Amino acid sequence: MEITALRNHPKADDLAPEQLAGNKLLSEQEKIHEASRQFEAILLRQILETTQKPVIKSKFSDNSTAGSVYRDMVTSQLADSISKSGAFGLAKTFEQQLQFAKGHGAANGVGGVTSAVKDQPEKEGLSPKGSEITRS
Repeated sequence: MEITALRNHPKADDLAPEQLAGNKLLSEQEKIHEASRQFEAILLRQILETTQKPVIKSKFSDNSTAGSVYRDMVTSQLADSISKSGAFGLAKTFEQQLQFAKGHGAANGVGGVTSAVKDQPEKEGLSPKGSEITRS
């Protein structure tokens, strides 16, 4: 009797950002959602780290390496928890913007920077794309 391995559908929030884009088992919607959430978590982490810096140094503040590692771990978990709850709202905005760009063909030069370059007349030997130099 042959037993085949079960393939679980991976959860997007369990993947690292660098593994997200190349994963064939996730839909584009799942990838965009998770990338937006992780970006929000990074921003929250930076905000929280900044707020935890003491203004006045004292003998009562823990400046040890262990205390610093602990604060970093707590900050990271707090940022991830806030981001996963959806309470902050930046991830939803990022996701909407990425969906809009995907749906309106920004990658194909519609409405983005690339279309502005295409619409310019040729100048000084540049091609319509603005990247190749042509010599006469």
